[in-house]
Amino acid sequence: MRRGLFKIFRRGAEEEEEAEKREETKEKKKVKPEKRKSVGLIIDGPNILRKEFGLQLEDVKTALDKIGNIRVAKVVLNQYAPQGLIEAIVNQGFEPIIVAGDTDVRVAIEAMELIYNSDIEIIGLATRDADFLPIVSETKRVGKEIVIIGVEPGFSVALQNAADHVIKMEAKKGKVED
Repeated sequence: MRRGLFKIFRRGAEEEEEAEKREETKEKKKVKPEKRKSVGLIIDGPNILRKEFGLQLEDVKTALDKIGNIRVAKVVLNQYAPQGLIEAIVNQGFEPIIVAGDTDVRVAIEAMELIYNSDIEIIGLATRDADFLPIVSETKRVGKEIVIIGVEPGFSVALQNAADHVIKMEAKKGKVED
Protein backbone atom coordinates (compact mmCIF):
# COMPACT_ATOMS: atom_id res chain seq x y z
CA MET A 1 0.00 0.00 0.00
CA ARG A 2 1.41 3.38 -0.90
CA ARG A 3 1.82 5.95 1.85
CA GLY A 4 0.30 9.42 1.45
CA LEU A 5 2.95 11.87 0.33
CA PHE A 6 1.07 15.06 1.02
CA LYS A 7 -0.95 16.99 3.56
CA ILE A 8 -3.74 19.44 2.71
CA PHE A 9 -4.22 22.42 4.98
CA ARG A 10 -7.46 24.36 4.75
CA ARG A 11 -8.43 27.70 6.15
CA GLY A 12 -11.18 27.50 8.77
CA ALA A 13 -12.26 24.40 10.64
CA GLU A 14 -15.90 25.41 10.11
CA GLU A 15 -15.64 24.68 6.39
CA GLU A 16 -14.28 21.23 7.15
CA GLU A 17 -17.09 20.47 9.60
CA GLU A 18 -19.67 21.60 7.03
CA ALA A 19 -18.14 19.33 4.39
CA GLU A 20 -18.26 16.37 6.77
CA LYS A 21 -21.93 17.08 7.55
CA ARG A 22 -22.74 17.26 3.81
CA GLU A 23 -21.03 13.91 3.26
CA GLU A 24 -23.02 12.34 6.09
CA THR A 25 -26.25 13.77 4.66
CA LYS A 26 -25.42 12.40 1.19
CA GLU A 27 -24.80 8.96 2.60
CA LYS A 28 -28.09 8.99 4.52
CA LYS A 29 -30.22 10.38 1.70
CA LYS A 30 -28.19 8.92 -1.18
CA VAL A 31 -28.37 12.26 -2.94
CA LYS A 32 -26.48 12.88 -6.16
CA PRO A 33 -23.02 14.22 -5.36
CA GLU A 34 -22.56 17.92 -5.90
CA LYS A 35 -20.67 19.10 -8.95
CA ARG A 36 -16.93 19.21 -8.31
CA LYS A 37 -15.11 22.42 -9.05
CA SER A 38 -12.77 22.65 -12.04
CA VAL A 39 -9.07 23.15 -11.35
CA GLY A 40 -6.40 24.70 -13.53
CA LEU A 41 -2.87 23.68 -12.49
CA ILE A 42 0.44 25.34 -13.32
CA ILE A 43 3.68 23.74 -12.12
CA ASP A 44 6.89 25.75 -11.80
CA GLY A 45 9.07 22.88 -13.06
CA PRO A 46 12.58 24.06 -12.14
CA ASN A 47 11.36 24.96 -8.65
CA ILE A 48 9.35 21.81 -7.86
CA LEU A 49 10.53 18.97 -10.11
CA ARG A 50 14.03 18.62 -8.68
CA LYS A 51 15.81 15.31 -8.22
CA GLU A 52 16.43 15.99 -4.54
CA PHE A 53 12.67 16.27 -3.91
CA GLY A 54 11.73 13.15 -5.85
CA LEU A 55 8.16 14.37 -6.36
CA GLN A 56 5.89 12.48 -8.70
CA LEU A 57 3.33 14.30 -10.85
CA GLU A 58 0.91 11.48 -10.06
CA ASP A 59 1.07 12.45 -6.37
CA VAL A 60 0.32 16.08 -7.22
CA LYS A 61 -2.70 14.97 -9.26
CA THR A 62 -3.93 12.73 -6.44
CA ALA A 63 -3.64 15.55 -3.90
CA LEU A 64 -5.51 18.02 -6.12
CA ASP A 65 -8.20 15.47 -6.91
CA LYS A 66 -9.35 15.83 -3.29
CA ILE A 67 -10.15 19.48 -4.02
CA GLY A 68 -11.62 19.35 -7.54
CA ASN A 69 -11.32 18.03 -11.10
CA ILE A 70 -8.16 19.01 -12.94
CA ARG A 71 -9.18 20.44 -16.32
CA VAL A 72 -5.91 22.14 -17.30
CA ALA A 73 -2.47 20.90 -16.24
CA LYS A 74 0.71 22.57 -17.47
CA VAL A 75 4.35 22.27 -16.45
CA VAL A 76 6.65 25.16 -17.29
CA LEU A 77 10.27 24.09 -17.89
CA ASN A 78 13.43 25.80 -19.04
CA GLN A 79 15.41 24.81 -22.13
CA TYR A 80 17.73 22.61 -20.05
CA ALA A 81 15.00 20.13 -19.08
CA PRO A 82 16.03 16.57 -19.96
CA GLN A 83 14.05 14.76 -22.66
CA GLY A 84 13.14 12.00 -20.18
CA LEU A 85 11.45 14.55 -17.91
CA ILE A 86 9.48 16.03 -20.80
CA GLU A 87 8.31 12.56 -21.83
CA ALA A 88 7.28 11.76 -18.24
CA ILE A 89 5.27 14.99 -18.08
CA VAL A 90 3.44 14.15 -21.31
CA ASN A 91 2.81 10.56 -20.15
CA GLN A 92 1.12 11.87 -16.99
CA GLY A 93 -1.28 13.98 -19.08
CA PHE A 94 0.36 17.34 -18.44
CA GLU A 95 1.23 19.87 -21.13
CA PRO A 96 4.93 20.77 -21.07
CA ILE A 97 5.82 24.37 -21.87
CA ILE A 98 9.49 24.92 -22.66
CA VAL A 99 10.88 28.45 -22.36
CA ALA A 100 14.28 29.98 -23.00
CA GLY A 101 15.51 31.79 -19.92
CA ASP A 102 13.56 32.46 -16.73
CA THR A 103 10.40 30.41 -16.25
CA ASP A 104 8.76 32.74 -13.71
CA VAL A 105 7.36 35.11 -16.35
CA ARG A 106 5.77 32.23 -18.29
CA VAL A 107 4.32 30.74 -15.08
CA ALA A 108 2.74 34.13 -14.35
CA ILE A 109 1.32 34.43 -17.88
CA GLU A 110 -0.17 30.92 -17.76
CA ALA A 111 -1.63 31.60 -14.31
CA MET A 112 -3.23 34.85 -15.50
CA GLU A 113 -4.84 33.02 -18.41
CA LEU A 114 -6.39 30.55 -15.97
CA ILE A 115 -7.49 33.28 -13.58
CA TYR A 116 -9.51 34.91 -16.36
CA ASN A 117 -10.80 31.61 -17.80
CA SER A 118 -14.47 31.41 -16.80
CA ASP A 119 -14.42 27.59 -16.97
CA ILE A 120 -11.80 27.33 -14.21
CA GLU A 121 -12.94 27.80 -10.60
CA ILE A 122 -9.78 26.92 -8.66
CA ILE A 123 -6.20 27.81 -9.53
CA GLY A 124 -3.50 25.35 -8.49
CA LEU A 125 0.05 26.66 -8.42
CA ALA A 126 2.95 24.33 -7.61
CA THR A 127 5.91 26.42 -6.53
CA ARG A 128 7.90 27.37 -3.44
CA ASP A 129 8.61 30.90 -4.63
CA ALA A 130 7.19 34.00 -2.87
CA ASP A 131 7.57 35.89 -6.18
CA PHE A 132 4.12 34.52 -7.06
CA LEU A 133 2.28 36.33 -4.24
CA PRO A 134 0.76 38.79 -6.77
CA ILE A 135 -0.79 35.79 -8.60
CA VAL A 136 -2.37 34.64 -5.32
CA SER A 137 -3.72 38.16 -4.70
CA GLU A 138 -5.15 38.49 -8.21
CA THR A 139 -6.78 35.07 -8.00
CA LYS A 140 -8.54 36.04 -4.80
CA ARG A 141 -9.44 39.48 -6.14
CA VAL A 142 -11.42 37.95 -9.01
CA GLY A 143 -13.19 35.60 -6.60
CA LYS A 144 -11.47 32.30 -7.32
CA GLU A 145 -9.82 29.90 -4.91
CA ILE A 146 -6.07 29.33 -4.93
CA VAL A 147 -4.26 26.14 -3.98
CA ILE A 148 -0.51 26.32 -3.44
CA ILE A 149 1.45 23.09 -3.75
CA GLY A 150 4.98 23.06 -2.43
CA VAL A 151 7.72 21.17 -0.70
CA GLU A 152 10.30 21.94 1.96
CA PRO A 153 12.93 23.25 2.19
CA GLY A 154 12.32 26.77 0.99
CA PHE A 155 8.51 26.69 0.80
CA SER A 156 7.55 30.35 1.28
CA VAL A 157 5.57 30.91 4.48
CA ALA A 158 4.06 34.08 2.99
CA LEU A 159 2.81 32.08 0.01
CA GLN A 160 1.30 29.45 2.30
CA ASN A 161 -0.45 32.04 4.46
CA ALA A 162 -1.95 33.83 1.46
CA ALA A 163 -3.44 30.69 -0.13
CA ASP A 164 -6.93 29.26 0.41
CA HIS A 165 -5.52 25.72 0.46
CA VAL A 166 -1.95 24.48 0.91
CA ILE A 167 -0.70 21.08 -0.13
CA LYS A 168 2.69 20.25 1.36
CA MET A 169 4.29 17.46 -0.58
CA GLU A 170 6.87 15.34 1.19
CA ALA A 171 10.30 15.04 -0.35
CA LYS A 172 11.37 11.49 -1.10
CA LYS A 173 13.39 10.14 1.81
CA GLY A 174 14.17 6.83 0.24
CA LYS A 175 12.23 4.18 -1.59
CA VAL A 176 8.43 4.46 -1.42
CA GLU A 177 6.84 1.22 -0.23
CA ASP A 178 4.10 -0.40 -2.30
